Parts: sequence; C-alpha cells; structure tokens
Amino acid sequence: MGYTSTQIQQTVAGQSVKPVVLGIGGSPRKNGNSDVLLQHIVKGMDEDGIRAESVQLRDLDFKGCIGCERCRQDKICTGLHDGMSLLYPGLVESKGLALVCPTHNYNVTAWMKAFIDRLYCFYNFQDTRPRAWSSQLADQGRKAVLAVICEQAGEEDMGFALQAMRRPLEALGYEVVDEMPVFGIFDRAKVKQRTDVLSMAEQLGASLAEALAE
Repeated sequence: MGYTSTQIQQTVAGQSVKPVVLGIGGSPRKNGNSDVLLQHIVKGMDEDGIRAESVQLRDLDFKGCIGCERCRQDKICTGLHDGMSLLYPGLVESKGLALVCPTHNYNVTAWMKAFIDRLYCFYNFQDTRPRAWSSQLADQGRKAVLAVICEQAGEEDMGFALQAMRRPLEALGYEVVDEMPVFGIFDRAKVKQRTDVLSMAEQLGASLAEALAE
C-alpha cells in the first residue's frame, strides 16, 4: 500500500485549514504545461481569497476502479486501499474541483480516467432494472472548472477530453461553471510564454472562486 504526494498533501491540508477547492492535475509529465495551468488556476483562486490545494495524480500510488461493487454497500471505496483512500476526505470536504489534463489520444490521460472512475463510489443505486441512481455529492452547491491542453490546433483533435471530465462531474452533482480548452502547445512548459493563456487560467480560478462565494 502506498500513498505519496506528501501523503496526499498531508491528507489534503488536514493539518491546517481545510481547502475550499481541490485542484487535480492529470498529466504524467512533471513541470509540463498542465502543471503550469493548474498553478495559475490556483493563483486566481488565491487572489480571490479561496484556499486551494493541488494534487498531481502521477505522484499518487493508486489504481483504477476494479468493479468489486463493495462501495454500493459501504458508500466509499473499500475494495482498494491506496492514494485515493487519503484523497477522498479532502474531496468530500472541498466544495470546488479544478481538473486540468493534457489530451491523450482524443481523451483524458489514463491517470485522470482512473481518478474519475474511482468517484463511482459516491453513487447510490436502487434495486431496479435499469438501476435508478443518485449521488451522495448532489445538492451541496459543489462547483468545478476544467482545463484541457492539446498539441494540435483543431478542436476535433482534442476529442472527448473536456466531455470526459464534464459529464461525470455533472452526474455527481457539480456545476461546471467554466472550462478552458488550450490548443497548439506541446513542448514542456511552453505555455509559460503565452501570457494570454496564463491570464485565462487565472480568470478560470477566479470564476470558480466567485461561484463558490455566491
């Protein structure tokens, strides 16, 4: 069993003030464009007085959902004990989410997909056919923002990446208040040269902060 990422940022700032927003980075590449975007999204929230913590999924020791279905009874993932086990409390406590991911093969990365799949434990199911369902996180004023970066210049080359993050979050009960697609950037941290994009990322964070303050 392993956790890492400084034990999920000390169980997502559990040793200090709990964050209002949890930022999740889905890139396997350290100090790359997605990392820079997440930093500026968090900066935008900080400037509006919203406390945020960020976690890079590549630093966590965790697996994708194994379909054991134990969460239907336990109401949390108990089939696996890994990095997500420490991340869940911070995710529940935080009212906001900021997901940032590069495009891999027209979709999100394997790390982001595994993270999203592990949120399955927050669904409640009834014994109907087809099964009716609800979310444990619904109707709590939860908000989210999304950012995806793509090497290619065309929207079609980003594929389903934004949708792959947006639809599961909306099903869980989050309101996606804003999202930002970024095109035509690939080289490591090259986005640092795009002050317009960095400004948009900070505004994305500010938009989430303003939505949570309403």
